[in-house]
Amino acid sequence: MKIRIANGRVIDPANGLDDTRDMYLADGKIVAHGRVPEGFAAERTIDATGLVVAPGLIDLAARLREPGFEYRATLESEMDAAMAGGVTSLAIPPDTDPVLDEPGLVEMLCYRAKKLNRAHVYPVGALTIGLNGERLSEMAELVEAGCVAFGQANVPVVDSAVLLRAMQYAATFGFRVWLQPLAPFLSRGFAHDGEVATRLGLPGIPTAAETIALYAHIQLARATGARLHVTRLSSAEGLALIRQARADGLDVTCDVSINHLHLSEMDIGYFNSNCHLVPPLRSQRDRDALRQGLADGSIDALCSDHTPVDDNGKLTPFSESEAGATGLELLLPLTLKWAQETGLPLGQALARVTSDAARIVGITKAGHLGAGARADLCLFDPAAHTTVRRDTLRSQGKNTPFLGLELPGRVHYTLVEGQVMHEPS
Repeated sequence: MKIRIANGRVIDPANGLDDTRDMYLADGKIVAHGRVPEGFAAERTIDATGLVVAPGLIDLAARLREPGFEYRATLESEMDAAMAGGVTSLAIPPDTDPVLDEPGLVEMLCYRAKKLNRAHVYPVGALTIGLNGERLSEMAELVEAGCVAFGQANVPVVDSAVLLRAMQYAATFGFRVWLQPLAPFLSRGFAHDGEVATRLGLPGIPTAAETIALYAHIQLARATGARLHVTRLSSAEGLALIRQARADGLDVTCDVSINHLHLSEMDIGYFNSNCHLVPPLRSQRDRDALRQGLADGSIDALCSDHTPVDDNGKLTPFSESEAGATGLELLLPLTLKWAQETGLPLGQALARVTSDAARIVGITKAGHLGAGARADLCLFDPAAHTTVRRDTLRSQGKNTPFLGLELPGRVHYTLVEGQVMHEPS
């Protein structure tokens, strides 16, 4: 279908574009913007007056809960949530059931997602068989099946020799390794090891649980030449290690979740299980450091860390509740909120969830609005506000620390390969 998007404020961080102009789509691609192409006859015109036209958002951490956890969420429900949130590309962690450690499982997930014809899915394969940290997965075969990187989700590899061999193998073939820094024996608590955990009597997780593991990951990347992506950074000390690694010339990138960008240990209040997350919410000092690191580019990307949990998993004592929160539909509003609070230009903020995220995943056809790019678009009203409510969330998981809050931004249209997948009813 040929579509004209008229009068929108086109923001393309990858190409430094922020201007009001028309955009023209055909055959699932962006063919031009500004001047109408010769012979172009629009079959549909979308009036984007007052709306921002941006690349579709790219989420680096979205658990869709299939296969294995369909009672928490399904591909259908979470794809609906992605479309409602303007998210057109999803990186999927490997901690499904069964784990994404076999090519057939990866192919099945990709097939199911493609059949739904909504967001693009980019699986992160298991670094080790069963995520058990003992035997390496068949990475080359998993790449052929569709994996874009390899990681352990939030299951640490205890044996450093295994991790060394994994990173050596990945470096040989140029595969990126995505690791969450969690020292296994220090990460057995439920909240940041600070005054809140002490007051509530919760076993604490010290910052050292992140920094010790992160230091080891960086040193192994240094020794092997592996391309390391650090997922869900949570502390100021961890950010300092990332900065030093980059100063030393290492190929290290990192991301932070929307939860840790806006919340701290204080938000746990009196055992709010919606704030039970991995890694834990840390101090206000850590939160402020992460916000600044994302603004200055020390942190490359922002993700939702979307982990839908059923109500039974949260309606229990804090220490017995399941960690995680829904976030797909909140990625854009919380990005806008951060930009407003820090005074960051809108284009620079959007880069963290579009072009910068695309670079980490290795997507070249999306994350930007250049001619010939895939027509994955998010059209949103930056001046509108929406209250986060259970009955309006499309995700099957209704648990989020942001329930009841009014957040900026409302998605009006989501397009995937030139098809309108979400629009005002």
